[in-house]
Formats: sequence, C-alpha cells, structure tokens
Amino acid sequence: MCSGRVDLKFILRAFSNGMDGVFIGGCRLGECNYVTHGNYHALNMALLCRKIMEHIGLNPERLRIEFISSADGILFAEIMNDFSKKIKELGPFGSSEGIDKDELNSRIQEVTKLVPYIKIAKKEKLELRLENKEEYEGFFTSDEIDELFREVPSYYINPEKCQACMICSRRCPVEAIAGGKNLIHVIDQEKCIKCGTCFEVCPPRFGAVQRISAEPVPPPIPEEKRMIARKSKKKEAA
Repeated sequence: MCSGRVDLKFILRAFSNGMDGVFIGGCRLGECNYVTHGNYHALNMALLCRKIMEHIGLNPERLRIEFISSADGILFAEIMNDFSKKIKELGPFGSSEGIDKDELNSRIQEVTKLVPYIKIAKKEKLELRLENKEEYEGFFTSDEIDELFREVPSYYINPEKCQACMICSRRCPVEAIAGGKNLIHVIDQEKCIKCGTCFEVCPPRFGAVQRISAEPVPPPIPEEKRMIARKSKKKEAA
C-alpha cells in the first residue's frame, strides 16, 4: 500500500525474472497518506538501485520512480507512456547493455545476496529526506558504489576461540553457520549474506567471530578437528 515498502530485493527480483523495466509510483513527497513518509525511503532506495545497476552493467534508465497524486490521471498516463517508450527504445533486458542475459542475471544474483549488507552500510543515507530534485543526481556516486562493493566484509569464526555456544548459528537468518554441541562452528561463505549478525551476537568474552575485509578468508577447519575436548568438572576439582 505504501511505496516505502519497496525493497531493493523487489527491484532486483523483477529484473532477475526478465522484466525489461521497473516503475515505482508513490504519493507526492510531503503528502504521505500514512504519515510514515515512506516515499522518501522509496526514493533513496531507487537512487541507490540505479547506481548499483550502473555498477553491474544494467542500464539505470530501466528503473524509474515518480510521485503522483491520485487526481493526476492525465499526468500519470503521460509518464507511463513516456516510460514505455523509453523501455521500447532500450529493447529487451540485456539488449542495450550488450551483455548476455545469463551473465547479467548472475551479477544481479550476486548483488541480491549482498542486500542486507548494502542496507546496513547505507542505513543513514537511506533514512534522509531529499526535498529538492537537485539533490537526486549526486546523492549516490559511482565512486561510492565502487567502494561499497570493494569493501564487502566476510565473517570467519576463529576455531581457537569458538566455544560452541551455538548463539551465532541460532541467530543466523540464512542458516549459514554449521555447528552443534561441542563442535567448533563454521560459516558457509557461499550462503553468508554479510549481515554481520554473527559478529554482533558472539559473546565478547569469546570474540570468536572476526570481520575480514580486503583479504581472503582462512579455509574452514577440517570436520574431524571440530570437536571441542572439554575437561570434566571432577578432573578440574581434583
């Protein structure tokens, strides 16, 4: 019901499903029906997505956002006709980009996995309210997006510090952490969405989860070496 509900994943999924263009329509800025002013969030999300599209080689003109009143029927028709004309000029998904559809889809899927990380990294900017169209153009820059993807973090569980408390594996939203009672936990880097939840919930007294950036992640500990040998209380008392 509100354009503020539009998520970066929704837009990427539409293109991944073969849509040639995506249009987002919302209430006029400053005239929110729900007093949430979610349309500002939708605007920021669309501006961010256009730059991400440019980064992966997808024409940003395939995404458009407009703010229209329910009384603007004629204006709405004009905008949609203009957008439809633009998409026809660009041609089918991947055509104007000169990139194979499978390759473009692969790039979109990689970005989709990073959406939680992107939203955390750009949280402050996504919450701002842009009052003037002049602010739109430079809100997100190509250099900023290049840096965003260049500094994508990875998370690694140090086998020497892990105490198999299972907190991180229980809290991981995508079940990317393999663990169990008395088993050193391991993060599946292919499943990991870089949200940082494991890093945040790991007890400070353990500090087992490490945030790694701009360097390779150490290989996971072999399964046969994951068992933690604990001393019994009787032996400790003796």
